[in-house]
Amino acid sequence: MRRGGGELATEVADRAVPVVLDAVDKLPEGGTLVVVSHGGTIRTMIGRMLGLEPELWERFGGLSNCCWSVLGQDSRGWRLLEHNAGTLPQPVIGDET
Repeated sequence: MRRGGGELATEVADRAVPVVLDAVDKLPEGGTLVVVSHGGTIRTMIGRMLGLEPELWERFGGLSNCCWSVLGQDSRGWRLLEHNAGTLPQPVIGDET
């Protein structure tokens, strides 16, 4: 449903995800891409990149101000590693290598 005449969530994803994937393709090996956007746009991108049906995208909780989500990619595709994170991960004891 269009809210206030704006874009549908699927239209936002149609517009935003190709931009992100193009930037990912240009990353050097092991590089990191930081995407800054409105939480609703981020939610649509995450849902689309994870291959979820649009009606499931709202199941992701909101993205608080100054928080982030982390996606990683492996041979099976994209995975959501963190969502709505607000602090950097703490090191695990024994990971001092």
